[in-house]
Amino acid sequence: VQLVESGGDLVQPGGSLTLSCTVSGLRFGDHGMGWFRQSPGKEPEGVSCIGAADMTPYYIEAVKGRFTTSRDNAKRTLYLQLNNLKPEDTGTYFCATGLRMGTSCTKLDSYTHWGQGTQVTVSS
Repeated sequence: VQLVESGGDLVQPGGSLTLSCTVSGLRFGDHGMGWFRQSPGKEPEGVSCIGAADMTPYYIEAVKGRFTTSRDNAKRTLYLQLNNLKPEDTGTYFCATGLRMGTSCTKLDSYTHWGQGTQVTVSS
């Protein structure tokens, strides 16, 4: 199973980015997925997740109204649209798949696989 993220960049506060996560090696449409971010010295933070069947995304309060998660099962790709970025959004963003039933979708150990991530830096 491979997850490959892309789209990270250096942007100014208030800017936007679109991250992508392409998955291979499993039946993409069968699994709930999540987006996480991690800063140096900190634990990974789950920011959003989306189910396999229920396509209504969940967001943590800190990103609600600014981030949008979507998935294209035909393209085996998960997306994260980041708008109105703030310096505190800086981190390595990575995706996870294989969400286990009955677990919290914002906890990394709820997933079976995750990628290496793409760097998002928000700075003027």
